[in-house]
Amino acid sequence: MKTIDQRKGFTLVEIMIVVAIIGLLAAIAIPNLLRARINANDSSVQGDLRTFSTASESCRAAQQPPAYCVAAGAGVNSLTGAVPPYLDLTWGAVGAGVPKHGHTLVYAVGAQSYTLAATALANQANNGYCVDQTGVLRVSVGAAPAVTAGTSCNGVAVTQ
Repeated sequence: MKTIDQRKGFTLVEIMIVVAIIGLLAAIAIPNLLRARINANDSSVQGDLRTFSTASESCRAAQQPPAYCVAAGAGVNSLTGAVPPYLDLTWGAVGAGVPKHGHTLVYAVGAQSYTLAATALANQANNGYCVDQTGVLRVSVGAAPAVTAGTSCNGVAVTQ
């Protein structure tokens, strides 16, 4: 009498081939996803700096005589805590150096000038950015930008 082997399942070789294919696809996809995240962080921080510049100018225009919103030691909180607020509360931690979109933001303000510098964090963003009272967004190309907060972003290239 003839017996038929009724065992069902996958062999070890078949499973190893599937694992190798998944590993190959991951090796191709992961670097592309990381690159997309870095580009998204750079784009997001550029939008954030433009928003910040608009908020600073709006606050300045509302003051008599015109001056940037300055509260001693308050940093960005002078814009988030104003009535009405010029920025939402997610900006409140900026003065503390909390990362935002792969960048560490540093803020300095005076009665007639301000600077917000965004320094790229390693493996999270490509470029550093800076905006000052001129409203021009400037870029420092590379992973280690030399942008720090001060009275202006002079010497840093203008971005489009």
